[in-house]
Amino acid sequence: MGFEFPPALVPAPRPHVFREQDYLIGVRGFLVVQSFLWVFLTTFVPATVANAANSDGPLYQTIIRKTFSVLFWNDALIYSAFIFLSARTVCLPFLKDTSRQTIASSIFRRGLRMWFPTAVAFAIATLIFSQSGVAYMDDFKTRTGNVSIATPRQIPSFLNWFNSMFEVFWVTKNTNLQAANTAFPSQTLWMITTIYEQSFTIYMTMVTIPYTRRSWRVKAFAAFIITAWWVQSWAWYSIAGLLMADAVVNMSFREKARRGIKVTRSFTFPTWPIYGFLILAGYVMEYLWVAWRPDLRSAELKGHTGLYNAGSLNAGFDVNGPQARDDNFLIIIGFFLCVEHFEILQRIFRTSVFQYLGKRSFSFFLIQSIIIYTAGIKLFAEMHFAHNIAFAVSTFLCLVVCVPLVALTTEVFYRLVDYPSTVLAHLVFDWIRT
Repeated sequence: MGFEFPPALVPAPRPHVFREQDYLIGVRGFLVVQSFLWVFLTTFVPATVANAANSDGPLYQTIIRKTFSVLFWNDALIYSAFIFLSARTVCLPFLKDTSRQTIASSIFRRGLRMWFPTAVAFAIATLIFSQSGVAYMDDFKTRTGNVSIATPRQIPSFLNWFNSMFEVFWVTKNTNLQAANTAFPSQTLWMITTIYEQSFTIYMTMVTIPYTRRSWRVKAFAAFIITAWWVQSWAWYSIAGLLMADAVVNMSFREKARRGIKVTRSFTFPTWPIYGFLILAGYVMEYLWVAWRPDLRSAELKGHTGLYNAGSLNAGFDVNGPQARDDNFLIIIGFFLCVEHFEILQRIFRTSVFQYLGKRSFSFFLIQSIIIYTAGIKLFAEMHFAHNIAFAVSTFLCLVVCVPLVALTTEVFYRLVDYPSTVLAHLVFDWIRT
C-alpha cells in the first residue's frame, strides 16, 4: 500500500487535455537526471563540466567536457530548459478553462506551492551548515583544487534567514547574488526566483489569448520575444513557451506541422528539418565555445542593450551569472518542437521512470545539492583523504551512495513537504472563496 491523502485533501484530477500533455512531466524528469549529473560532477570532477572554472585536468576529463558535457550536464542549457518548460506548462489550466476562477486559482496557489518547499529546504540547509560548519568544504576545495563550487554562506540568525527567504520571491535582478542563493549549496536557488517572477509575465500575457485573433496573437508574441531578447530579459524564453502552448492547445500545431509547409501545389516541405537545423545550430555554437574558443562564449551577450548598466550595448554583464543565451534558446525550441511533433518522443517521456522523476523534480532540485554537499563531500574526504583510497574509486563510491540517498531523501521530502504544499494551496484557495 502506498502513501495516500484522504480523498477530501487531494486536488481535483487533472482534465483530460492535461493528461494528453503528461509527456511534459517526463521532460522535467529527463532534466532531473541532467541536473543531478551537473551538481555531482561539478562537485567531484569539475574538469568534466562545460563552463566550469576548472578547465585543467587529465586528458579523459577534457575529452568528456568537450563532448558529453555539452549534451548531458550543461548547466546553462538545463536551467534555461526549466524556465522555458515552466512557462510552457503554467498556462495550461487557463488555456483549457479561461474563467476568472481558473486564473485566480493559478496566481494564488503559485506562491504557496513554491514557498513552503523552498522554505523547508532552505531551513534544512541553514541548520546543517550552522551545526556542522563549512570548514570541511573549504578543506575539500583546497585539497582537490576545486574552484568551480562556492562554499555556502552561513546564516547567522533567524531574522537573516527570514529576510533571505523573503527576497527569494521578491528580487527581480541580480538574482544569483541574493543572500539565499549564496547560502544554498550549488547556488541554484536563483532559479526559483526567476521561474516565480516569469510566472507573472505569463499570467499577465495569457489573459489576452481568449480575446485576440490567432494570427495577431502570433505576431504580437513574436514582437514580445524579440523585444525581450533585445533587453536581455528571461521573458523571451517565457513568452516563447506560452506561444508554443497556445499553438498546441488552440492552433492545431501537431496536425499542421505533420502536414508540412505547402510550397507549391505538388510539393510540401516537411517541418522536421527546421527543428533539426535549430538544434544543430545551437549545439554547433555550444561546441565552438567549449572546444575551440571559450573566450568568445560571452561575446553574444554584448549584442543586447545595457538595460541596467548603460545606455549603449550590454557591456556590464556578469559573466559568472545566469544568462538567457541564443544557443540554448535554439536548442530548446528545436527540441520541444520535435517533442510536440513526434509521437515516439512523447511515448518515451510518458514512461513511468520519467513521470516519477518529473513529478518530484522540485524536490530533487531542492534536496540533491544538500545531500551531495554534506554526505557526499564528507564521504569522499573520509575515503580519499583519511584512507588514501584512489580518487576515481572514491568518486565512484560517492556516486553509488549519493544516487540512492538522494532518491530516498527526495521521496521523503516529496511526501512530507512538496506534495502537501500542493494540497495546502488548493485548500487555502477553496477556503478564501467560501
